[in-house]
Amino acid sequence: MTNLSINTSLARKILTGFIRSELNRVGFTRGVIGLSGGIDSALACFLAAEALGAENVLAVRMPYKSSSPDSLNHAQLVIDALGVNALTVEITGMVDALFAQFPDANDLRRGNAMARARMIALFDQSAAFGGLVIGTGNKTEILLGYSTLYGDAACALNPIGDLYKTQVRQLAREIGVPREIVDKPPSADLWAGQTDEGELGFTYEQVDQLLVVLVDGRYSPEECVSAGFERPFVEAVTRRIQRNHFKRLMPPIAKISNRTIGYDFLYLRDWGT
Repeated sequence: MTNLSINTSLARKILTGFIRSELNRVGFTRGVIGLSGGIDSALACFLAAEALGAENVLAVRMPYKSSSPDSLNHAQLVIDALGVNALTVEITGMVDALFAQFPDANDLRRGNAMARARMIALFDQSAAFGGLVIGTGNKTEILLGYSTLYGDAACALNPIGDLYKTQVRQLAREIGVPREIVDKPPSADLWAGQTDEGELGFTYEQVDQLLVVLVDGRYSPEECVSAGFERPFVEAVTRRIQRNHFKRLMPPIAKISNRTIGYDFLYLRDWGT
């Protein structure tokens, strides 16, 4: 089976270089990060500060009225440790104004609105600060579709999107993310008591062991079962990957010409330089 362990020193070098080069190639030197108080955004902020200099990073906290105080406090630990620029933008008014019209909306709809309200605030600060939005989604979440399209999934570049959650923890420990953040249960903090693993129905450690075999090892689902994974688990995870594939792509465009964006017109972002 494929090993989840990574060379953290090499990963750190690659990811900080990625941040610098991807910003520089499109004429930027600054980055903006939505800092939630969780491990993913904390790691992305540490990498960005190392790559760009703390003075060139803006960390934005965007609490809702039901957000845990620990989230704000843990985000502050990162801000204090790095010395990055920081801003707090309250999103309660934005979200509540929408759902005043739809008072019966469930937690899913409200959580999606919170994620998208945060992206409105974050991209506004991108324009104000003159920096690109740096993503904070990991490989596990991206594969499982555990994100909100045009919400927390929205960014200009993503340095940690090829790290499984297990690997995010490895690198976060290496780079110095505060232990309180590394060790706490992952949560999107969308409603009281919400945890990622509680919603998913399995732990990140369990699913990463399967994903690294299924995706990186290129095992078929049947081969995963033969390797010792329970069939219902393999089938559930495979369905999630397939069902959420649309979140990993730009919207498909109907082809009527001989050079269609996304099909034939495929230049890299730096093709004109």
